[in-house]
Amino acid sequence: MILEAAGLRVRYPGLEAPALDGVSLRLEAGRLIAVVGPNGSGKSTLIRALTGAVRLEGGQAMLGGRDVTAWAPAEFARRVGVVTQREDPVFPLKVQESVLLGRYAHLGPVSPAGPADLAAVRQAMARCDLESLADRRVDALSGGEWQRTRLARALAQEPETLLLDEPTASLDIRHEMEIFELIRRLVDGGLAVLIMTHHLNLAARYADEMLLLSGGRVAANGRPAEVLRQEVLGAVFGWPVAVTTWCDGSPQVVPLRPQDLPDTKQDSH
Repeated sequence: MILEAAGLRVRYPGLEAPALDGVSLRLEAGRLIAVVGPNGSGKSTLIRALTGAVRLEGGQAMLGGRDVTAWAPAEFARRVGVVTQREDPVFPLKVQESVLLGRYAHLGPVSPAGPADLAAVRQAMARCDLESLADRRVDALSGGEWQRTRLARALAQEPETLLLDEPTASLDIRHEMEIFELIRRLVDGGLAVLIMTHHLNLAARYADEMLLLSGGRVAANGRPAEVLRQEVLGAVFGWPVAVTTWCDGSPQVVPLRPQDLPDTKQDSH
């Protein structure tokens, strides 16, 4: 077991309802879990809870059998790479320099980068299609290019686990698919990955397991076909959907228009 959460409960000051309420999961090497749900369902809070960045009102998050708050930051970073949902460039670093920051947990504050560090950076940049942007300043990147730079920085850490909060936001179709393909290859190679995403259909095609959150609680958990059910999704998202099956057997969700509904069709005659 790499990462485990049991009964996580988080309540932000001033809010009556908890942001997370009794959420549990088990993430192992070679497994990809996709966490889905509406805006405000608790996805980003779950990542904060799993990294010890928010105080728990109840439950426990553990990495390698130890509470996540018991790990020293650098030690934790050597095991877990995190890509948060939002991050603005602070310094006008070049892309390669930004990715090299992922080696900080291995190097410390003063040690120079060695051949192994530079090799890890080159590999991470290649995986994220960034070689041609190595010398571009990060404040001159598009939103999608910055997303890929942040993911490459996390990969440069050479972690055992990746926690990704909407890593394909702002990406076009090609780079979106390349990131999901990369994540799947990393998982098949033994990495443990937890990804927060709004892309139900891509999650269904790539994930081993899905966790559907609603109002901070688990609405469904299991294989994609067990989670992406018409009646559950309609209730959680507050919008009617149909669920079909792609040729690979994965469920695919189609949001319905009002005229697609049987009652609407009858009223139109």
